[in-house]
Amino acid sequence: MTHALSVDPIVEGPALWRHILPTCRPSGCWRPGDPNGRRQWHRLAEPLPLEFGGCLPDVHLAYETWGNLAPDGSNAILLLHALTGDSHAAGLPAPGHPTVGWWDSLIGPGRALDPDQFFLVAPNALGGCQGSTGPSSLAPDGRVWGSRFPALTIRDQVAAEVALTDALGISRWAAVIGGSMGGMRALEWACCEPDRVERLGLLACPAAATADQIAWSSAQLHAIRGDAGWLDGDYHAQPAGCGPHRGLATARRIAHITYRGSVEFDQRFGRRPQTGEDPLSGGRYAVESYLDYQAAKLVQRFDAGSYVVLTEAMNHHDVGRGRGGVDRALSRVTARTGIAGITSDRLFPLALQHELAAALPHCAAPRIIESFSGHDAFLSETEQIAEFLKDVLHQ
Repeated sequence: MTHALSVDPIVEGPALWRHILPTCRPSGCWRPGDPNGRRQWHRLAEPLPLEFGGCLPDVHLAYETWGNLAPDGSNAILLLHALTGDSHAAGLPAPGHPTVGWWDSLIGPGRALDPDQFFLVAPNALGGCQGSTGPSSLAPDGRVWGSRFPALTIRDQVAAEVALTDALGISRWAAVIGGSMGGMRALEWACCEPDRVERLGLLACPAAATADQIAWSSAQLHAIRGDAGWLDGDYHAQPAGCGPHRGLATARRIAHITYRGSVEFDQRFGRRPQTGEDPLSGGRYAVESYLDYQAAKLVQRFDAGSYVVLTEAMNHHDVGRGRGGVDRALSRVTARTGIAGITSDRLFPLALQHELAAALPHCAAPRIIESFSGHDAFLSETEQIAEFLKDVLHQ
């Protein structure tokens, strides 16, 4: 078994980081009417009732599709992204999408997710900043939502996706598949709408948020809210370059440590100094440069308000809430389920996937993804993930 290591570049010196902060777009939000590449929008006909009370009016969901829906609607697959992902699951960089799709190597003719066989739908999660309604979207009064945007749960996101599903004329998904936050949404789909999910593919996710996850998230949220540019969440009207960019960057550094594996860090970076820098004279180690690079990339494309809303939604994740506990909630899942866990995942360790598999009624033992790359292996271990997806779709 091969163990893929990350190929993300290392920042050569601090120049990139100094350049990003004053020029990044403060909101990161792409709204209906912006240049959109493949992106489409659905506007919900009614305000969306929220789990914690109240309703969210004028909700839009951005989404992308590949392939064609079969006449009997039997080939539709819902693909759900992770925290900072979006609807661009496949394809080259496009307006609003600075990188190739997050599962680009898995989507295409002859691949595990073949648009000649399936109708693939990838929505941007409610609360996000790539076309779906979130804190950086315009409220009905014409002002940015900002601090007025309500708290969301994973169930609220699924409720919005149910409305999109109805609008697309899909009565039942052949499969709902997601990793990390997307896996949380996929699991909620199977609990909320068991009759509408035939197969379920869960990667690197738990049945409920753990104390460890919440602790890591808390540090990230404090970093953002402690930034002077946060302005209690009402920073979107500030001039370009203003906003809680340093706080968001720090949050990303913290998060990225949980996304990668310690063996990968040791093998890839060790104690090596960054090229041209001396850590003993104020310079950086190579691993610090790598984290700076990841932070700068995210600040360019993501809204801090969305990061807060989505992170808190993940912290609230608990399929057992109001359903008599996790085991009772999972017992109602009728979908044939495949679960994949990663050997080096320190955000959602493999034991959590074993617990899920034991509680789900139509689920085999988890597929073990062998990787040094940590949690992010559900995005990078293409060959192993492809085999997992084929098992889910053709079992």
